[in-house]
Amino acid sequence: MSATVDLVIRDALLVTPEASRHGAVAVDDGRIVAIGRSEAMPSARRVIEAGGRPLIPGALDVHTHVREPGFSHKETWATATAAAAVGGVTTIFDMPNTDPPTANAAAVREKIAIAGPQAHVDFGVYGYVGEANLADLQPMAEAGASAFKLFLGSDNPLVPCPNDGAVLDALALIRETGLRCTVHAENTPILNWRGAQMKAAGRDDLAAHLAQHADIATVEAVQRIALFAEWTGCKIHIAHENCRHALPVIAAAKRRGVAITAETCPHYLLLSMDDAERAGGNALRVKPPVREAGHAEALWAALLDGTIDMISTDHAPHPVEEKHRASIWETSPGFPGVETSMRLMLTEVAAGRLTLQHYVRLACEAPARAFGLWPRKGALLVGTDADLVLLDLDHRETIRGATFQSKGKVTPFEGRETQGRAAMTFLRGTCVAQDGQVIAPPGTGRSLQPP
Repeated sequence: MSATVDLVIRDALLVTPEASRHGAVAVDDGRIVAIGRSEAMPSARRVIEAGGRPLIPGALDVHTHVREPGFSHKETWATATAAAAVGGVTTIFDMPNTDPPTANAAAVREKIAIAGPQAHVDFGVYGYVGEANLADLQPMAEAGASAFKLFLGSDNPLVPCPNDGAVLDALALIRETGLRCTVHAENTPILNWRGAQMKAAGRDDLAAHLAQHADIATVEAVQRIALFAEWTGCKIHIAHENCRHALPVIAAAKRRGVAITAETCPHYLLLSMDDAERAGGNALRVKPPVREAGHAEALWAALLDGTIDMISTDHAPHPVEEKHRASIWETSPGFPGVETSMRLMLTEVAAGRLTLQHYVRLACEAPARAFGLWPRKGALLVGTDADLVLLDLDHRETIRGATFQSKGKVTPFEGRETQGRAAMTFLRGTCVAQDGQVIAPPGTGRSLQPP
């Protein structure tokens, strides 16, 4: 450690999953070089007095849709990562359902090349798992893919659902890369069948979308992919879990020793179909859907007992006109989330629903561990990347989509008051956002891959 370091943050409440204690952090050359008492820190070129406010690791969101290449009218790497920085998220993983899909090594390299000059935070890219690209899985890992994505529930022709034989072969191949495979766990034939029934009956409302995505479609797919993971030894991650009936299946797989993790999202924890009218009816459409009242309480319990490991967002922005169409089948699914997730969850911390330490486990440590980035990311330890977030737990603000950094301006949380936010977001010691404004230039972020 040099005599004078780049940054010292003094008089902070240092929060980890294990403990909260007052102290200070010293940063030099992008890494944490000392943690201890404020008076024991070295001299620094910049000193920030935290005033007793909490300092946590930067959050990781391993489920976002940045939209580039192919859909830059919905989002760009610049706007998505600006939203992340303002939201206290210092690492995002981007899904492969772009155009072209991220389905081979050249596409992985192309996406990284597009993202690098624009990114305000660090990023990883997913490789798509399909029937026709099994030979491309290892080359994608070598080209820089951070993880793989399998769509067991898909009506997107860019990323169709592969048959079970291909899935088994793919998981065996992915195991050899050491990377994790994230799974959209719904049964595609059930979705197609029920969707056709709804359309034949002339149904085009939000409730028809929920009927299409029946609970059993999720339960069956989670059961199947857990069995396939157990058979092949592949590490899997259940994306955007929204169904209480699937939780015992996940818990049972964990007890058997299956390498399975799971996430849920704030909209599944905090909303139900009862919120549809307030949110704008069909604007609440997301895949899988926000379900009826009763699922959220079970998801909260699963977060607290460890069945669900982490919080992600499924950040999926669309233009305003695509979210306000009369027919549910023509309304684009999804909405932005990376900018509001921390605010929403800190509001729940203020309400006593979970502790700040538990939030750090869910948003920082757990995703970093699951995807092979811990302790470089998601930790407050000497030697780790200085990805830090200084919190203001007293800040109150109303969510307004029009103010988002993201191109997506339609949110089901429009008008919701939150308490707590990221006051300052640091990426490797550089302040990238402060008080809701991005202050670091594009290109600050870097591509990530597990060692």
